[in-house]
Amino acid sequence: MSLRKNGRLSRREMLKALSLCAAGSATMGSLLTSCRDSLDTPEALERRGGVRRDKLDTKPRFLIVIGAAGGASIVDSFLAVRASEAGANAAKLNTFADAQVQSVENSPFRAVKVSSPRLGNIPMPVNTDQLPFVRKHKDSMLVATTVGTSVNHVIAQKRALTGNAAWRGRTLQECVALQYGAGFPIPNVNMAMSGYSERGTDDSLPAYCFGEVVTNASLWPLGLDGSKGIKDAPPRDVLEMARRARNTLDGRSVFGQTFENATALQRWNEQRIVGQPALETQDLINRLNILPDQPPTMPLSEYGLSSSPDGERLRAAFPDYMTDPIEAQAALAFLLLKNRVSVTVTLGPTFNVALGRNRINNPPLAFDFSHTEHRAAQAFMWARVMGVVDKLIDLLGTEPFDEATGESMWDRTLIYVATEFGRTRTRPNDATEFSSGHDLNNGFLMLSPMLKGNRVLGGIDPSTALTYGFDPRTGEPQPGNVESNEPHIFSGILTAMGVDTSGSGLPDASAFVRT
Repeated sequence: MSLRKNGRLSRREMLKALSLCAAGSATMGSLLTSCRDSLDTPEALERRGGVRRDKLDTKPRFLIVIGAAGGASIVDSFLAVRASEAGANAAKLNTFADAQVQSVENSPFRAVKVSSPRLGNIPMPVNTDQLPFVRKHKDSMLVATTVGTSVNHVIAQKRALTGNAAWRGRTLQECVALQYGAGFPIPNVNMAMSGYSERGTDDSLPAYCFGEVVTNASLWPLGLDGSKGIKDAPPRDVLEMARRARNTLDGRSVFGQTFENATALQRWNEQRIVGQPALETQDLINRLNILPDQPPTMPLSEYGLSSSPDGERLRAAFPDYMTDPIEAQAALAFLLLKNRVSVTVTLGPTFNVALGRNRINNPPLAFDFSHTEHRAAQAFMWARVMGVVDKLIDLLGTEPFDEATGESMWDRTLIYVATEFGRTRTRPNDATEFSSGHDLNNGFLMLSPMLKGNRVLGGIDPSTALTYGFDPRTGEPQPGNVESNEPHIFSGILTAMGVDTSGSGLPDASAFVRT
């Protein structure tokens, strides 16, 4: 096994080692460490982006990003304003009747209760109550106010992940994959839409840091093996013989010899010759498969396949996994983390309509359906996000991470609800049904035992319903500060995740971290 001049193993070498120790990432991690130790010089550290070996060798932490597509409004959730608090401006601002805004015991958070006979022009009632969620999870919740720099959906989505290119254009997921993902089969899996699914712009990162895009979470695991699931497929040893012959012939072909140094062809050969067999030895086609064995409609066993050992409880937690993409994504996210396939997964609602059993699971444009009817759309979509987050926390909380320390998977996981931007705060006089546009002013929700929970960083001016900023080091509120703070959010998440940001130039964001 060799090393590149930049101190990294190539993708081919990493996957070769992975195929040899298919059962566990711990072996792989130690292998990578021993290979690179001799290159741990200041120059090598700089080439690796300032990441220290002592940090890389720690136990992994896991990041789940939920893209709240369309603009999830923080003032329609945890920072809601009562009409009585807004004074003379109440009737023209997005404030709520006092009874709708519920206080949370011993907490700075609020919880909104909304009842509407319809979801905009969709004849479906909306009845939501955020209080149970906030009561249950307040101690791991942190809300940080923010002012973004774009109200374009795609641009704002990407900047929510890069902090507006705060660190060489890397995404949060890429930073986490670099820190913890070297020994994982697919460190960064991205199931989200549009800007949330884009990779960063730092081409110096190892290829494994970039997201593996998944478009259909329910069916994607079935593509992780080249022969399983095919009736009357030849035996594996015959298949391997054919693959070896193919690889030899391809390399000797005119095309193969002409373009043998082309980056695209090298990457393709590494993925096909090394990467695919390495994934097959992990049996991910079955371990990540939530589908049940139900002959004759879904006869997995007839094709030599099986459901994941966790399939039954995941189908119970996410019963609409076949018709609701976000439920399928959440189920796959859990399996990817539990089985140590990934260290970061990204999911979230799309702008497409999702139809469930006698109801709409996802309205057109997700949170951006607020253009049609703000209050009901925000309430419906927040309930949708909170429901998925609640189930993921429950699942991760019951999954052991380290029996020696008693840690669960949830103890080492951070969930980041990445809103694009906020919504305009005005409404027609005392209207309960109104539309809203895009606004830079908003806030982000994060949940993790690693965060300084039950805390709001920043605050809100009830006379305008606009949020204001905070000192990222001390957490002190800064009334009147409405300057963009995208790098603060980016740095805060990485700091809580234990990512070494040496040399990045990011601000000290100690206020985010539980001490």
